[in-house]
Amino acid sequence: MAGGERIDPWSSEQSQDYARITEQFGLGSVDLSELPNPGMLHRRGIVFAHRDLDVVLGCMSRNEPFGVLTGLMPSGRMHLGHSMVIDQVRWFQEQGADITVTVADLEALATRGTSLKEGRTTAIEEYVHNYAALGLDPDSTDVYFQSSRPAVQRLAFTLGRRTNLSEFEAIYGFSGETNLAHVQAPLVQVGDIIHPQLDDFGGLRPIVVPVGIDQDPHLRLTRGIAGKTHWFNVKPRKEGGLTVALSVQEDNQQALGMHDGKVDATARAELFERMSGALAPLGFADTIANPSYGTLDIPGATIDDRARVRMRMLSLEREMGGMGLMPPCSTYHRFAVGMTGDKMSSSQPETTIFMDESIEEMERKVKRSYSGGQQTVEEHRRLGGDCSKDVAFQYLQFFFERDDKALSEIRMEYESGRMLAGEIKQVCIDRATEWLLELAERRDMWADRLDEFLADDAL
Repeated sequence: MAGGERIDPWSSEQSQDYARITEQFGLGSVDLSELPNPGMLHRRGIVFAHRDLDVVLGCMSRNEPFGVLTGLMPSGRMHLGHSMVIDQVRWFQEQGADITVTVADLEALATRGTSLKEGRTTAIEEYVHNYAALGLDPDSTDVYFQSSRPAVQRLAFTLGRRTNLSEFEAIYGFSGETNLAHVQAPLVQVGDIIHPQLDDFGGLRPIVVPVGIDQDPHLRLTRGIAGKTHWFNVKPRKEGGLTVALSVQEDNQQALGMHDGKVDATARAELFERMSGALAPLGFADTIANPSYGTLDIPGATIDDRARVRMRMLSLEREMGGMGLMPPCSTYHRFAVGMTGDKMSSSQPETTIFMDESIEEMERKVKRSYSGGQQTVEEHRRLGGDCSKDVAFQYLQFFFERDDKALSEIRMEYESGRMLAGEIKQVCIDRATEWLLELAERRDMWADRLDEFLADDAL
């Protein structure tokens, strides 16, 4: 926790003071000028913050491998809020990412009582079906189930040694009253997020996790744990450049040139030769080695080189028997407001539009949705509508109107008072109708091909 505010991944109430959250939790702001072919959610500021997105952007520019990890809870129906993540996943896939999709069936069993059989059916028929219809490419998508991938649980237990209940209390607010399922769930998610880097699941490469800001505690936990496993820490050098510093731990002392608590000069010299050799392909002409202090300075490197230097060191760590885990990158999107002005929720059908919603039911919900219009027509003509409160406008902005120019014109007409609340709702209904009908057509196209998305251990 920082500055007194805590983000709770399980709460139905979430802060939407995004500027404060960005500052408080040390997030980076998304710079459109750095994104290749920015997507709709990027252009509209809906994807507003990140951690280490520059690492992934570097992979895109150099045509190097990177992956995306996303997950689904196999309970309930898929609604519009879920589609925001898939929109981002698809964008990363179009830029060259491979996609790993976690079906959290063990978590659903532990926290919601959903049987594994029921979870599998819901995951495939409801979520994977819609993921296909929303445009994911099966050739670079692997959907797996927690229950059928033991490597995730093994990794969760291994990495669980790097944290403790005090850290869980600081991040999540857990206490003596917290049930053990809630304590276990974040560790399994750590395994989910990290495991695509294992050699059996694609190997060492950056993994980015697109989420709503409410999921950031899981990313902070995972990044912290991954950092504690590192044998080599790469950090900025005071005089300019970068420094690679050894992180001597109980289980790596011999590998890092320590014997009986003292530096073994011969072993340490051999280690630094390996470190220099690992960095050689990056082309740095000058390095300054200080084996006694366990540091290797790279004066010619810049902060932009940090990810590539870290990747070389992680590869060396793996060669030497370490875990070699890259901390996950992440992006964060704003929440779309629910139809009633509250948070969207599958358990409260009136708050959202589902992927398989009938046109009639969607129309009823939109007409009853929270409005940013004024009390009377006369007042509205004079004062205009409030787009920041109007659900119909926000649904056009987040989901249904892909044309930025058209959206801007709708905003101008509504805020000027020329467009009435009923009229903007009708625009939303018209666009939503097109969107839902197209989605239904694409679901029909994929109905008998969903196995193409499943990983080998999910078939």
